[in-house]
Amino acid sequence: MKFFRDRIAASKPFVFALCLLPLALIAWDTLHGALGADPVAQLEHRSGDWALRLLLATLAITPLRRLTGWNKAIRFRRMLGLFAFFYVTVHLTIYLVVDLGGFWSQLLTEIAKRPYITVGFTAWLLLIPLALTSTTAMMRRLGRNWQRLHKLVYLIAVLGVLHFLWLVKADHREPAIYLGVLILLFVLRLPKLAALPRRILTAALPTQKT
Repeated sequence: MKFFRDRIAASKPFVFALCLLPLALIAWDTLHGALGADPVAQLEHRSGDWALRLLLATLAITPLRRLTGWNKAIRFRRMLGLFAFFYVTVHLTIYLVVDLGGFWSQLLTEIAKRPYITVGFTAWLLLIPLALTSTTAMMRRLGRNWQRLHKLVYLIAVLGVLHFLWLVKADHREPAIYLGVLILLFVLRLPKLAALPRRILTAALPTQKT
């Protein structure tokens, strides 16, 4: 069957299941009371962590293609991006329903009062049009405007890391790691730098004699 001959298509259900695994583990720990002394903070932290990880994984697709020449990696980008939006939404829902107790009106006060919530909420809002236009049909309908719109992902990633940095009060090592990864991904998107490893490899290989 063609499906099984296409390794990317065959691996997508596995990647889909892997992306759902963090949520399953969060649900498992919640049901079994294994979230520690501050379960609400744990729910927010873990869902936010996976949102940021998947967002960075989405940004890593282009550098990965340039570094390795594996162009088919782009076929995973839509799934990773949608899961990033999914986990950001889970993160926000936990904050609204569990932390704020469903008092939606209080969210506006929190947004105005706390800068880390301002940038986090802005990142979620900017992700909405990207998620809604992620289909092939919308790509065709928007044409070049689709690429312009989806460049918002760079700003969203910056806002996501900034949200984490401003949220943490004491130990900034973990958000600093995310910041370092984000900077590295931005640097690797430079075409000349991305092509450097392949140039080095080509130069190192012995020249074949005809």
